[in-house]
Amino acid sequence: MTDALPPLKEVIARYRLSAKKSLGQNFILDTNLLDKIARSAKQRDPLPFESGTVIEVGPGPGGVTRAILENGAKHLTVIEKDERCLGLLSDIQAAYPDRLAVLNEDALNVSAETLGKSPRAIIANLPYNVGTLLLTGWLKKINDFSSLTLMFQKEVAERLTAAPKSSAYGRLSILTQWLCETEILFTVPPSCFVPPPKVTSAVVFLKPRPKPLAEARPDLLEKVTAAAFNQRRKMLRSSLKSIGNSEALCAAAGIVPTARAEEIGIEAFCAMARFLEK
Repeated sequence: MTDALPPLKEVIARYRLSAKKSLGQNFILDTNLLDKIARSAKQRDPLPFESGTVIEVGPGPGGVTRAILENGAKHLTVIEKDERCLGLLSDIQAAYPDRLAVLNEDALNVSAETLGKSPRAIIANLPYNVGTLLLTGWLKKINDFSSLTLMFQKEVAERLTAAPKSSAYGRLSILTQWLCETEILFTVPPSCFVPPPKVTSAVVFLKPRPKPLAEARPDLLEKVTAAAFNQRRKMLRSSLKSIGNSEALCAAAGIVPTARAEEIGIEAFCAMARFLEK
């Protein structure tokens, strides 16, 4: 971290900042971990650091913010809803002139794909209470991003990266992997946070595919997966009845009607979505 900025603990004490449960806040003060997050993102996707825009959601006291800038990001935009954090972020702006823009907004209301110039990468220790909601919104505009490096609860991270025939495999697995290559980079124990959450976290790297894994209309793929996983222990011939002829849907995907949703690959769900479109 730059010598112009005092340690995070000192800054948090000066501003009397405490994590708000209502905002899903958990602060990271470990500078080695903060550097690891930013460095991992840059190693896998350097261009947004060098010539594009890095976007961070929920910077809080600015630990990840500092690490991203220290790792060379030329243009960083942070979105912070909590007005208590603006003073801390202003101090970082002063230490890194012309490299940090701060938006005092709710990230759910911000079109992140319009911020700064391309290529854009998002790096964030996401608030637990809205992390999945933010991700599903970004997936709808995924072609506007170069990569996403995001921290979730470990359970959510496992869902994003899960393969068929695993208990974590579900709608989120399919919709994410249909559009992105996914990788869990590392896990983070509760002790790394202030206050410590009750669960282990994990950092996930998402790299948008040049094109979706298979052709399908997004709304119809969501419709098929919602029906299939709404009653995941039921056979597809039963669970898919709510959206059409379940036997015909299974035939179109080349799968047996007695299969269950968790056994079926992404391409088969896309085939069912294409059949619905016809």
